[in-house]
Amino acid sequence: MANKKKILLVEDDLNLGNLLQDSLEIKNYDVTLKRNGEDGLSEFKAGKYDMCIFDVMMPKKDGFTLAKDVRRLNSHVPIIFLTAKNLKEDTIEGLKLGADDYLTKPFSMEELILRMENIFKRLPMAEVIDQDEFKIGKFEFNNATRTLKFDDQVLKLTTKESELLKMLAANLDRVLERDIALNTVWGTDSYFAGRSMDVYIAKLRKYLKADEHVEILNIHGTGFKLLVKK
Repeated sequence: MANKKKILLVEDDLNLGNLLQDSLEIKNYDVTLKRNGEDGLSEFKAGKYDMCIFDVMMPKKDGFTLAKDVRRLNSHVPIIFLTAKNLKEDTIEGLKLGADDYLTKPFSMEELILRMENIFKRLPMAEVIDQDEFKIGKFEFNNATRTLKFDDQVLKLTTKESELLKMLAANLDRVLERDIALNTVWGTDSYFAGRSMDVYIAKLRKYLKADEHVEILNIHGTGFKLLVKK
């Protein structure tokens, strides 16, 4: 129960709202359903949610206004908009508000679930967000300043080098899945992004070899593991 993702669903269509709630709960999501934007905002203030799904056209407070209010409270929570209109202007407005995705009705539950799963894959892990300083063997790594220090030597890292090392360090001795690293640092898991990441992994290995106890392992078919050997 504790590992269920909490979803705030705000949809004024009675039948669609119930259908979405039931379908998402079958997929092991914990869903709270509200029927208008004002109730949705009150619920968001009262709870802690991993994702919001907002209908655009709603009474009392429309989905775009609701999203603006939510963004003032939380700049990171993913938001998906649902709309009956397929207007380019609406899509652009949603994206300006920081929407993570946008579905036009009618849509299939399979499509919604897939969009949600893709967003969760792209999200950085909580520990990656909250921590900037790491001890990696004899190295001191600071992501905020993008510096890697070994004894008296300080190496300045590029942005991608630093972001990738941060993900590895935050998951020390655990597997960092390849697609999560790609979507978080590169924003895509395309073939070319994958090749680029392999180059950056090679660079990080070169930097870290000054400490023989530090190693980045390839986990075949899965990803990478930053290991500090005892």
